[in-house]
Amino acid sequence: MRAKPFLKWAGGKTQLIDQIREQLPLNIIEQPFTFIEPFVGSGAMLFWMLDNFPNLEHAVINDVNTDLTNCYLTIQNEVENLIKILAEWEFELHNLSDNQEEKKEYYYTKRTLFNQRNLEQTEQSALFIFLNRTCFNGLYRVNRKNEFNVPMGSYKRPQICNVENLKLVSNALQNVTILNGDFSQTLEFANENTFFYFDPPYKPLSETSSFNSYSKDEFCDNEQIRLAQFCERLNNENYSWILSNSDVKGKDPNNNFFDDLYANFNIHRVNARRSINANPEKRGKLTELLITN
Repeated sequence: MRAKPFLKWAGGKTQLIDQIREQLPLNIIEQPFTFIEPFVGSGAMLFWMLDNFPNLEHAVINDVNTDLTNCYLTIQNEVENLIKILAEWEFELHNLSDNQEEKKEYYYTKRTLFNQRNLEQTEQSALFIFLNRTCFNGLYRVNRKNEFNVPMGSYKRPQICNVENLKLVSNALQNVTILNGDFSQTLEFANENTFFYFDPPYKPLSETSSFNSYSKDEFCDNEQIRLAQFCERLNNENYSWILSNSDVKGKDPNNNFFDDLYANFNIHRVNARRSINANPEKRGKLTELLITN
C-alpha cells in the first residue's frame, strides 16, 4: 500500500500524473535528486514522487496556507493523536446520519470552532480534515478574514478517518521538509540536482470559475507574472521544473496570457477533467497547460 492524498482538493493532480511523467527530466531518474513542490496542495504529486523514485534523496514542500501546512506537520509528528480525534468525530457524525438538522448543527459548530483558530495544532488539524471530508465537494475556500465558508456537503456517511492512509502518509512525510510561506523561499533548499514542480492556484477561465480564494490573499495576475519570473531564474540557474496551469487560450483563442509569459519555454496542452462545478453537466473535459524548461 502507498500513501495517497488525505484531502479532497480542487485541482488535485492525480489525473495528470501520466502526462507529467512524460515530461520529467532524465537527470532525476538517473541520479540522486531533491524534489521541491512550492504549492503542495493535497500532495498527489509528492506522494507519487516518493513512491516511484528511489533516487529521491530529499523532498521539500511548501504552501502559503498555514492551516494546510500545519495539517502536514501534525500528520508527520502527531498522527496517533490525530487519528484518535478524527475517529471519535466520525463515530459521532455517523450516529446522526438520519437526522439532517443535527448533522448540520454538528458541521457548523465544527466550522465555527475551526475559524476561531485558538485550539492546539492537532485538534485544529483534525478540524481541517473533518471539514474537508464533510463540506461541499471537498472545496477549500476562505473569505478575506481567512474564515472557511464552505457549506456542508450532502454525504450520508462520509469517511473522515482513514486510519491506514493517515499512517502511510505519516511514514511518507518523515524525511520531508515542510515550509509555510511564499513560493520563492523554496530556492534556499535547492542543491545541484533539484527538480521543481509548480501547481499554483490556477488563473480562472472566467469570473465565475474562480476557486483560487484559497488563502485570504488571492493569487492574481501579478502573482502569476512573479512566478514566471521565478521560473526564469530557476532556468538560468540550471534547475529543472514543470509548471501546470489553466489553459485560458482554450477558453478564449485571443487570450495569450500564458503563451506570452512562458514564450521561452515548452508549452504542452493536455486533456484534463473539471471536477468542481455546482452544475454536474459542466464538469467536462478541458485542456490544461504543462510548461517545462
